[in-house]
Amino acid sequence: MVKNKNADLTKRLSEVVVYGMQEKKAHEVVRLDLREIHSSLADFFVICHADSHIQVAAIAKSVEDEVYKALGIWPHHVEGQQNGEWILLDYFDLMVHIFKKDNRTLFAIEELWGDAEKVAYEAPVTI
Repeated sequence: MVKNKNADLTKRLSEVVVYGMQEKKAHEVVRLDLREIHSSLADFFVICHADSHIQVAAIAKSVEDEVYKALGIWPHHVEGQQNGEWILLDYFDLMVHIFKKDNRTLFAIEELWGDAEKVAYEAPVTI
């Protein structure tokens, strides 16, 4: 029963993350559901890309702010803020990946986790 509560919270978290990304005009926002992939590090990955270092940082800040406003939590760990090429926000069961476009192609996370269920967000998410 506790697992369902955590799953519901993590799914809600993913919606808030997507909203934060969309607020800063992130490109090609997708959520990978990794719960059926037993070797994954998290239940979900939410991935997007940006056009510049500045937009990468703005998206990360927007995600952090929106998650804190909606759920009262900050990321457990943040990686990559120094160079702005790629930022990872670790929310334990959910990992947020924000790339500059060329780095998204280079890292190819969607291909690495190709067995995951993928949801693309083209319409705005409301929270």
